[in-house]
Amino acid sequence: MEKLKDLISSKKAKVGIIGMGYVGLPLAVEFAKNGMQCMGFEIDKVRVKKLNKGISYIDDISSKEIKPLVKSKKLKASSEFGGLKLCDVLIICVPTPLRKTKDPDVTYIIDAARKISQNLRKNQLIVLESTTYPGTTKELIQPIFESGRLKCGRDFCLAFSPERVDPGNQKYNISNTPKVVGGITKTCTALAKLLYGNIVDEVIAVSSTQAAELVKLVENTFRAVNIALVNEMALMCDKLKINVWEVLSAAKSKPFGYMPFYPGPGIGGHCIPLDPHYLGWKMRSLDFDPRFIELADEINSYMPQYVVYKLAEILNRHKKALSETKLLVLGVAYKPDISDERESPAVDVITLLQNTGAKVDYFDPHVKKLELEDRFLTSKKLTARRLKKYDCVVIITAHSSVDYKWLVENSKLVFDTRNATRKIKSKKIYKL
Repeated sequence: MEKLKDLISSKKAKVGIIGMGYVGLPLAVEFAKNGMQCMGFEIDKVRVKKLNKGISYIDDISSKEIKPLVKSKKLKASSEFGGLKLCDVLIICVPTPLRKTKDPDVTYIIDAARKISQNLRKNQLIVLESTTYPGTTKELIQPIFESGRLKCGRDFCLAFSPERVDPGNQKYNISNTPKVVGGITKTCTALAKLLYGNIVDEVIAVSSTQAAELVKLVENTFRAVNIALVNEMALMCDKLKINVWEVLSAAKSKPFGYMPFYPGPGIGGHCIPLDPHYLGWKMRSLDFDPRFIELADEINSYMPQYVVYKLAEILNRHKKALSETKLLVLGVAYKPDISDERESPAVDVITLLQNTGAKVDYFDPHVKKLELEDRFLTSKKLTARRLKKYDCVVIITAHSSVDYKWLVENSKLVFDTRNATRKIKSKKIYKL
């Protein structure tokens, strides 16, 4: 593996990334910006065409960043997977969704592994970044690669490194977010650490791929459980007639032993709603009951229904039936100032509201079209005249581009599930 080590150290190794989405594209750009030649492999031919023209399709990467990299031939995209054999390093960044039963769906990982296996050669390093359950790399991926004569640790290296992408985060990016790596062998770990050391300030090596896989699940299970805790606290505060936002704001003043989390209409995104279920599924297969994971999911999944219940209660105070109202949902992305609506609780809230008979529109400056089960909705423009037509505005995701004082002034009622109007005093505002 000395030849591969030298190629990585000198930044002459050719890097291939399978899956050019929210994880793969920023990673490819980072390698290319640091002088390494990078090829992105993607089944979506529209994405391939855009990338090769220097056009970005995700929020965190601008076309201005991509164009010079494409022009200098440091970055290229292809839907022809035969080019995998030309790469010295291969990184798998494909989706890992859940089935309807909330069991892991590793179909995309297996498909990528098979494509690599068909083109596998000596002196290659393969890294899996897709979130998955502990044991996937060693028990599922390694046997696919070793189905021929090549052996891991001797002919090629295999490691896992959990992605830590946070869309829309202006402070932390790939280079200043520590990277965790764990290999099948010590050589695999060392090469993976060397690789990411070219683009990341700090690389942390763990003892195995299983440990590295669990790191990602621990991070997001921690978040899911704590979000569930404050969501349940919001439910309890409602019963106690206490302002949950006041309580949490005061609790945050403690400088030790406390970390702030906030309630909301549910959880969304490609990580928090899904990742704990990967760990839960694995533990159930070992006859262990993951009670915290299941309880957190139960509480967080209930929140869209609670939003609808609270909204009905608010409207009843104003002698309006939910089934006869016209509503505007503000923000359908799963977090502020991005266009990603994956697993967004807004979708559940809108669907539940429509099922009551309410007429629902939405506004989101970053999501122009929203796909529901049986229809599409398009974002409406915010005007004072339009706002006055709605019986209530329901804030699901707060966006920095919205003037909330103006919004409140021009709305009949505002139901704020995110505390976006915390600095505004008005009898029109109701909180979660």
